[in-house]
Amino acid sequence: MRRIALVTLVVDDYDEAIRFYTEALGFRLVEDTPRPDGSRWVVVRPGAQEAGADLLLARAKGESQQGRVGDQTGGRVGFFLHTDDFARDHARMLAAGVTFLEAPRHEPYGSVAVFQDLYGNRWDLLQPAVAASGTHSRRAGRRAT
Repeated sequence: MRRIALVTLVVDDYDEAIRFYTEALGFRLVEDTPRPDGSRWVVVRPGAQEAGADLLLARAKGESQQGRVGDQTGGRVGFFLHTDDFARDHARMLAAGVTFLEAPRHEPYGSVAVFQDLYGNRWDLLQPAVAASGTHSRRAGRRAT
């Protein structure tokens, strides 16, 4: 079996990124290992299960990478955080100070609202719709934004 295990997110500062992803978004810190070159291998996971991809938080090096912090997908939604309880997670994230760019809405593919992380990257908080068969919509997370 093959799957995407890690997605790199370029950040300004390891500790502020860890704090945001664990405290505001409720992610779990999986690994924070110092490396010989002074960098760190920092991995966070959205939930307790290992089914999806983890995020590798990589501190930007040089002007080119620094220029990408907060705009790694050219202003598009680049990350899709699925939830099984949209109302719960939306309320918790608002209380934690997460900035939502729109009010929650209900689409054929599920309940969704766009938010941004501490650097400005756009994310969807998404509870996929359940199809008549009892499975989640296969289109969830595949919309053009």
